[in-house]
Amino acid sequence: MNKQYYVYIMTNRTNTVLYTGITNNLKRRIYEHKNKLLSGFTKKYNINKLVYYEIFDNSYYAIQREKQIKGGSREKKIELIKKFNPNFNDLYDII
Repeated sequence: MNKQYYVYIMTNRTNTVLYTGITNNLKRRIYEHKNKLLSGFTKKYNINKLVYYEIFDNSYYAIQREKQIKGGSREKKIELIKKFNPNFNDLYDII
């Protein structure tokens, strides 16, 4: 079985702060963010809603995609999220 890698975007309750990350276990990582088990940006800004993710079989491509998303403007990130999840619903329960 091949390992999977996830690039994801999370936001806060009011969708005003965006966070882009990468992980090899999306369910666990989002749980950690939601329960504030990780100190840092997501804890400080109360980011706890998964609104976007992509799946990769190769860590190199996942890292490249994360850098591409992080390097883009806020508008580009919002556009990306809206294509995938127009209502900014929390996707945690469906992953």
